[in-house]
Amino acid sequence: EVQLVESGGGSVQAGGSLRLSCAASALTSDDYAIGWFRQAPGRQREGVSLISSSDGDTYYADSVKGRSTISSDNAKNTVYLQMNSLKPEDTAVYYCAASLGWSFPPRLYEFPYWGQGTQVTVSS
Repeated sequence: EVQLVESGGGSVQAGGSLRLSCAASALTSDDYAIGWFRQAPGRQREGVSLISSSDGDTYYADSVKGRSTISSDNAKNTVYLQMNSLKPEDTAVYYCAASLGWSFPPRLYEFPYWGQGTQVTVSS
């Protein structure tokens, strides 16, 4: 059974940084994508970033482009999302998800495997 476990969320002041981690297990395919999504209260879940395992292609939503970097450590089966210059509007629960067939930008229905989420709170 595929499992995804997020960590690294927390509370920071505007302008601060956080690094989110997503540890994946039981992904038997060599070609998959790990996406980061976020959901703020009262809002729809949205795709933030994505990285493919085979060629390292990446995607960033306009809202985080230039402030975030996604990377992977294949030996540890872990994907990271480094977020800098955080803004109050980045406050949300952040989820990582895995897909065997994805598009750019990522769509929720393409991701059958999800983590439990980690809270990110940015205060002004």
